[in-house]
Amino acid sequence: MKSTAAETIDQYIAEFPKDVQKKLKEIRATIRKAAPKAEEKISYMMPTFALHGNLVHFAAYKNHIGFYPAPRAIEKFKKELSKYEGSKGTVQFPLDEPIPLPLITKIVKFRVAENMEKAAAKK
Repeated sequence: MKSTAAETIDQYIAEFPKDVQKKLKEIRATIRKAAPKAEEKISYMMPTFALHGNLVHFAAYKNHIGFYPAPRAIEKFKKELSKYEGSKGTVQFPLDEPIPLPLITKIVKFRVAENMEKAAAKK
């Protein structure tokens, strides 16, 4: 679906149809609110939020938005995520369903706490 390697999240989002852009913007705003100190970047050609290391990535595909919060987060929220396709480190939110923004908030906050603990342990 993507033609160029975006350098910013704004560029990335702009490459998709308006209905997909809306969902990507909602996810981005939800992550930013849950992790206000996180830095936005493109990593692995995907929008990424980082705070003492990568927190989460997300990416749009033909029929879903992939959300990549790391395997520990998938495991921790396994029950809530069970209705979605996915694997060890990813979950797929279908484009024809509402994005579970409250769940994304919980997962991002979990990842922030995890990365902050790791950073504190290194000091």
